[in-house]
Amino acid sequence: MVFDVSNPLLSPSTLPYELPDYAAIRPEHYLPAFEQAFAAQRAEINAITSTAEEPTFENTLIALEQSGDLLGRVAHTFYTVSSADATPEIQEIEETLAPLMAAHQDAIQLDGRLFDRISAILEQIDDLDLNAEQKFLVERHHREMNHAGAGLDAEAKDRLTTLNQRLSVLTTTFEKNLLADTNDLAVVFENAAELDGLSAGEISAAAQAAADRGRDGAYAITLTLFTGHPYLSVLTNRDSRRRIMEASRARGNRGNANDNGAVLTEIVRLRAERAALLGYESHAAYITADETAGSPEAVHELLRRLAVPAARNAERERGELQILADAEAEPFAIEAHDWAFYTEKVRTANFDIDTAALRPWFEAERVLQDGVFYAAEQLYGVRFTERPDLHAYHPEARVFEVHNADDSPVGLFVLDLYTRDSKRGGAWMNSIVSQSALRGTRAVVVNNLNVSKPGAGLPTLLTLDEVTTLFHEFGHALHGLFATVTYPHFAGTNVHRDFVEFPSQVNEMWILWPEVLRNYARHVETGEPLPEDIVDRLRSTETFNQGFATSEYLAATWLDQAWHSLSESAAESVTSVADFESEALANIGLDLPAVPPRYASTYFAHVFSGGYSAGYYSYIWSEVLDADTVQWFRTHGGLRRDNGDRFRQRLLGVGGSKDPLEAYRDFRGRDADIQPLLSRRGLDA
Repeated sequence: MVFDVSNPLLSPSTLPYELPDYAAIRPEHYLPAFEQAFAAQRAEINAITSTAEEPTFENTLIALEQSGDLLGRVAHTFYTVSSADATPEIQEIEETLAPLMAAHQDAIQLDGRLFDRISAILEQIDDLDLNAEQKFLVERHHREMNHAGAGLDAEAKDRLTTLNQRLSVLTTTFEKNLLADTNDLAVVFENAAELDGLSAGEISAAAQAAADRGRDGAYAITLTLFTGHPYLSVLTNRDSRRRIMEASRARGNRGNANDNGAVLTEIVRLRAERAALLGYESHAAYITADETAGSPEAVHELLRRLAVPAARNAERERGELQILADAEAEPFAIEAHDWAFYTEKVRTANFDIDTAALRPWFEAERVLQDGVFYAAEQLYGVRFTERPDLHAYHPEARVFEVHNADDSPVGLFVLDLYTRDSKRGGAWMNSIVSQSALRGTRAVVVNNLNVSKPGAGLPTLLTLDEVTTLFHEFGHALHGLFATVTYPHFAGTNVHRDFVEFPSQVNEMWILWPEVLRNYARHVETGEPLPEDIVDRLRSTETFNQGFATSEYLAATWLDQAWHSLSESAAESVTSVADFESEALANIGLDLPAVPPRYASTYFAHVFSGGYSAGYYSYIWSEVLDADTVQWFRTHGGLRRDNGDRFRQRLLGVGGSKDPLEAYRDFRGRDADIQPLLSRRGLDA
């Protein structure tokens, strides 16, 4: 096939590690490149399915793994931009692309001839000379195609394709609406006095955000993806806190052009219909059937087990906060926008810790270099060298080259730290290039956060939550960098959804690890380390406010499960998003007015525009493994190369080439124990 050589997307990049040449790529290049990439892979698949040769691992599975190389390059390049720098032009391309991509993926996943060839290989797999990774590749492709509907008749496949295309449009619309409404609902304050409690850098960032919106002299607080906001813990003005919380909870639910109510209910209905078409009672049953959980019942059992003590602890915590509110000159009942502020007062009173006052010890560059990178260097022997000569998709995205201790190359790490109106909310990791021995590629991975950018010349000071997020997302990045597999299908973080959060959560352990903390937590002005007595008090607060934290997370998780456990007929009967949410939360005992879900339905991007539908439980499910692993590291000496090498080789390094729970047992020597999780979250008392 002859490609347009003037389109930089249609030739392999000549930059190190095949980093896309973003400087040469323009928006008008994307759709033509996708069109040619779709055609190229269709031709590759047709060559597999039309041959008269008997199906073999080489002419079917190897050929399948080698197909779509161009499409993968184009797609990873584009979707990195569409999530992190979604200009109106890029958003328009994504809307056009969504149904085309869905149709293309269905054409492969539902290809009966391809499925028959893989089925024939599976039937004789024990007689073939295949290694463990090759056998698992056959099994996974067969399982995934069967799960996608490859075994359906022609009429059912046609309906399935229609559903998938419509869902791709709806999920793209949901994300576009959410980004627009989030930007529109940035809270503007006319007077800096209304922002009392914020640092000079935070007020500077708010002034810049307002100026960017044409409001010179005002101050704009942009919203985070989750319901709360870091500033709610420090703003002394109760009305300012209320305005921010109300704006956050209104997203996608205002009856305007960006309202997501009708969008999400249609998504729920169509997912339920698709599940029924595929032979499942609900979308949740369909999703969990191919996860480590196995069934929604297993998920619900865990959630209900945790919800009762979590709600009990949250109510106890609310009582402590209410004592402070009752002592105010004008007493009031604690509401959602008060929780973070008075929690900090209780923390200060009980533990003598003011987390807002810790920010000067968490200067972003020092946290990155002397904390995040340092821990990885000590544990895995890798080193990170910034490459200012390499340019990513946005000027603020920085590129680092990664090498092993023996100087062998690992890949590239890209960090995009700051928030902007063109970036979707939250924090995430994604791959631009995936490692594969078959294709001869090494990994290029990205971490995106949404930290407010201070004014020129001012340091970026992180909250403890933002430090946690940076370590967490870097755990995903390490997974993407370290996975060393032959086949692209198993590359990086291509593992079960309810396992993927495990490595990232494990990486959070190093935040307060003594030698790591001493290395990065130094005062931005004096260079003095964080005092040991404060460190001790921080560690003593491990279960503090965990009733709230666990309850808000479980509430969102239950909403995800409630929506996606609906049968096709039940989904049709939902008429009110608000009523459905109220009934669902009451059902599990998490209808706590002062503790709203971490995400309400109309801005729950994880499940209505991301890859976590019926899978938001993954965080707590993975945390069982995480807490058990942290215990292992503590009993084996902690930050040691031999520990890191074991974790890298037996877990991170296998990518998706092995059953994840088998890989865990290989690392840990047994299945995970839930007790460390219960203790960590104070749920065992």
